[in-house]
Amino acid sequence: MGKIILTGDRPTGRLHLGHFVGSLRRRVELQNSGLFDKIFIMIADAQALTDNADNPEKIRQNIIEVALDYLACGIDPSKSTIFIQSQVAELCELAFYYMNLVTVSRLQRNPTVKTEIQMRNFETSIPVGFFTYPISQASDITAFRATTVPAGEDQQPMIEQAREIVRRFNGIYGENTLIEPEILLPDNAACMRLPGTDGKAKMSKSLGNCIYLSDSSEEVRKRVMSMYTDPDHIRVEDPGKVEGNTVFTYLDAFCRPEHFAKYWPDYCSLDELKAHYMRGGLGDVKVKKFLYAILEELLTPIRERRKEWEKDIPAVFDILKKGSDAAREVAAGTLADVRRAMRIDYFDDAELIAEQSRKFQG
Repeated sequence: MGKIILTGDRPTGRLHLGHFVGSLRRRVELQNSGLFDKIFIMIADAQALTDNADNPEKIRQNIIEVALDYLACGIDPSKSTIFIQSQVAELCELAFYYMNLVTVSRLQRNPTVKTEIQMRNFETSIPVGFFTYPISQASDITAFRATTVPAGEDQQPMIEQAREIVRRFNGIYGENTLIEPEILLPDNAACMRLPGTDGKAKMSKSLGNCIYLSDSSEEVRKRVMSMYTDPDHIRVEDPGKVEGNTVFTYLDAFCRPEHFAKYWPDYCSLDELKAHYMRGGLGDVKVKKFLYAILEELLTPIRERRKEWEKDIPAVFDILKKGSDAAREVAAGTLADVRRAMRIDYFDDAELIAEQSRKFQG
């Protein structure tokens, strides 16, 4: 069995820089590395509906937004299979079988589920579909026999639960039926969780603290110039803190040595810039302008590629249709193996039919 990646995003809005550093940039690198036999990238609309059931149009409209962001960032349909989750019906059936292998108490202990429930203020009104998200995710991963799941550290509990489901299934029904996946964490610590522009722990569409990949140059400038820094760094001459300073967190994620020669030759490295800021004598505006230049270098080609794809939306839908058809074919093969292992492949089991015939014919 080859090395296979499964990853994806919920289509609840356009993708932002948090998505880019947390997964998109790495996906493109992995796609082009030649190290993986197959890469499946899922637009998780069915999962998004678990907490947006009363607003399906929101999900429907954002399918194309996510697809455009994928293509603009460099996801290549000839190298990666981009598909829509709801168009692969086999995923629902696999999740149904896996539900028998997980207890309610185990789901309640999942740290990621607990955090997401608190964020959405569900309390006792948790939709069952949302509550069972770890099981659905296990279905998504195993359907494509994924060996690798690129994700942030906040997703580690989810991947571990998928591994538990695989081990339990294989232990009951057959050791080699399902593949146990491994998580692939970001290699840059600053990319583990990019904060919002307001300094909040998470960049979130609902909090309005995002820089979107499709934002205009002016929108990016406004977001950067209003970024949270060190509240005690009131005057230029005051010493400043870089830890917890959103601007420097973004520089950790995006700045490269060559950016200094290009945009701020007064410094040779980010460490040198940080040292000046911490001893005082460096204003926030200058640092923000430097960050803006770096982000513009990154986002301008993404914006331009997106505009090109926007000229032919039917072609984008065709990519999604072909990808979904290809994904369903793979998932159907896994489901057939699962049914066989569970002994519920009644009509394909000639031995069962013959045995039952002998039993009732004496």
